[in-house]
Amino acid sequence: MTILKTAPTTHTWCGETLLVILVVTCCARTMMRWPLAPLNMDIKSMMLFKQVQMPILTLVVSLASTVFAQLERDFAEEFAAPRSIMTADAGAIRVVPLASGLANPFDLAFRDNGDILVTERYTGQLRVIRDGQLLPQALTGVPPVYGEVFRAGLMSIALHPDDDALVYMTYTKAIEVDGEPEQTVALARARILEDRLVDVEEIFVAAGLDRGIAAAKLLFTPEKHLLMSIGGAYMYMGLGGYAQDPAVHYGKLLRLNDDGSAVADNPFVASGEHLPEVYSVGHRNQIGMDYHPDTGELWAAENGPQGGDEVNIIRPGVNYGWPHVSYSRQYRGDWVSENERQSEFEQPEIIWWPSIAPAGMAFYSGDKIPEWQGNLFVGAMIEGRIPGTGHVERIVFNSRGQEIRREGLLRELGARITAVKQGPDGYLYALADEEYGALLRFE
Repeated sequence: MTILKTAPTTHTWCGETLLVILVVTCCARTMMRWPLAPLNMDIKSMMLFKQVQMPILTLVVSLASTVFAQLERDFAEEFAAPRSIMTADAGAIRVVPLASGLANPFDLAFRDNGDILVTERYTGQLRVIRDGQLLPQALTGVPPVYGEVFRAGLMSIALHPDDDALVYMTYTKAIEVDGEPEQTVALARARILEDRLVDVEEIFVAAGLDRGIAAAKLLFTPEKHLLMSIGGAYMYMGLGGYAQDPAVHYGKLLRLNDDGSAVADNPFVASGEHLPEVYSVGHRNQIGMDYHPDTGELWAAENGPQGGDEVNIIRPGVNYGWPHVSYSRQYRGDWVSENERQSEFEQPEIIWWPSIAPAGMAFYSGDKIPEWQGNLFVGAMIEGRIPGTGHVERIVFNSRGQEIRREGLLRELGARITAVKQGPDGYLYALADEEYGALLRFE
């Protein structure tokens, strides 16, 4: 196991934007001295709230909007042309914005005809990149996506290995529990026909409720089964227990047939210890998976809250410990668990401190950049909870498969990276998750 301790690097902004961020930070620190107005506030306190805190709150909101508008303009400019970056082992590399103007892209898939499909998380749209151009119209027929809560939306996409017109998608689905609106995670299958999806069917709905960061990533196995990760909520108290709850799918990695049913030899089918779809247990939020090109092992990246991000080697029936063992802190600062190790739980291969919020990941085996062969690339959404610190993390291993060094790529860009994949052409691709996002290719 290797612990990667990284030093956060801030985004390179213009002077005006840095000034705005400084003012916002100062205002936020000032606001922390006064709690938000409670319902039983007396008249004197209410006057103080109106005279002091409300103007500050208004200023913070206004300045924050200015910051985000500035960032969006910056990214539109950043993605306008290729850039050259220096790398440790491969020298100068070109990073080409293959298509820009994507709205918070989350995942991508490559078709045999050269099309690239991209999910937009918050718009719930499935976009098509053809011949290096983002088509103006999204594919129609995507299932209704519930997007009324934080982190909800259209998430992962995978194409059937025998028929790349058969597309699988994960998304948040609106449901009703005891007459109250709730949401869960669902899996749909559809067929691509020209500019639309047809034969759309919902083939799996997760048991339990999405009340946290329940991202769901997809990956087909070499045996053509479908792996589906479902996050186990972002807090320990009350919700973190999902990952150990045998009655729900949250906090688990599932292995499904291509029709959404449980694979017959899944590890818990016979014992009934967990639901039959479950393949491994005790996960917080897995947003990246890939197979090692040499060993054939399944590796998965998992988000911790503050610190304690992990890369695990996934084995059937194994419990990875969340939230009973973790190297992370709660968002409020408390340690998630008293112990980082217990004999009944599997230890991670790699741990980050501080967090980088690992997203998509891929082992590189292409021939376009030979110096990168065998390296693991992980998308980083944010480092140390500092905005504008997203990048692509490159991890290098020795001949025994042990991590020996790492390199942060595109730190100067600072965009959130939600997906990293090797294309069929041998190039490495990354998705920059911004309101004005882009698909990037390393050449």
